Amino acid sequence: MSQALHPMLNTAIKAARTAGAIINRASLDLDLLRISAKSSPNDFVTEVDHASEQAIIETLLTAYPGHGILAEESGRAHGNKDSDHVWIIDPLDGTTNFIHGFPVYAVSIALAVRGQIQQAVVYDPARNDLFYASKGRGAYLNDKRIRVSKRVRMTEALIGTGFPFRKGDNFKRYLKMFEEMSQACAGLRRPGAAALDLCYVAAGYYDGFFEMGLSPWDVAAGALMVTEAGGLIGNFTGESDFLHQREVVAGSPRIYGQMVQILAPYTRVIKDEGEDTPAAAPPAPAVVSALAAAIAAPQPKKGPVRIRKNETEPKATRKDDAPM
Repeated sequence: MSQALHPMLNTAIKAARTAGAIINRASLDLDLLRISAKSSPNDFVTEVDHASEQAIIETLLTAYPGHGILAEESGRAHGNKDSDHVWIIDPLDGTTNFIHGFPVYAVSIALAVRGQIQQAVVYDPARNDLFYASKGRGAYLNDKRIRVSKRVRMTEALIGTGFPFRKGDNFKRYLKMFEEMSQACAGLRRPGAAALDLCYVAAGYYDGFFEMGLSPWDVAAGALMVTEAGGLIGNFTGESDFLHQREVVAGSPRIYGQMVQILAPYTRVIKDEGEDTPAAAPPAPAVVSALAAAIAAPQPKKGPVRIRKNETEPKATRKDDAPM
């Protein structure tokens, strides 16, 4: 690394690379994997998930034995449950992709300090791509600073998403969201690993991303990547309490505001399968603008994104940080 990284970020990078090595070794002979279903028939966990998670936890707690752990496979079983420092871990985001040999999966590690995400690492072992960020210091991919895209029109935007697949997910409602979004943008993509999807927003590969049914370990690290790259992230109504709301929308500031307008009627969608009535009316453009501005702080060395007079999209300012 050309820059001096925070010691805790360095530890997280070490843990992510250790887990990535386990994943890469296992990918060489997928036929030997022991696979089981979790809460639903299409929600899988493998011995690689467990081995990767254990390696991450051991690395983190060896360096910081007083810290807490929130991990996908073991929950809060490890570490200090009362610590202000909590590591949020997804040892293998994209398990279904992994067991099929589809090379889109990642290790995701974030550190929350008193509820605020301060450090983040997302490692793609198949490509040896390392995304990392420290709060207030920018987001990086393999030692190169990354920024969200500069596109401002939804008709030109490439948007990432994730399909609902667990029991309790309202698939009919999602199809309505999908229909509206696909008609508004240039294209929708669904690779299947939310942590990488958020990093792709941060790097400008996507202009935006939305998904429902996600857990904190799916989005914690990627969320910091987005805000440190100048983007915005929130729930479907543009509020900042997305981490535990099981819905997330992220994007460059202007695209984010337009996505919120589309998605706001579908907020809190993890409800009864037969419910088809939208949960809320979409907010007015001024409300979207205010919400977007409220969840991030000004980005250093960047002025506001200006809206031409003939445009009607909600105004948002390019940001770096969003309270978690």
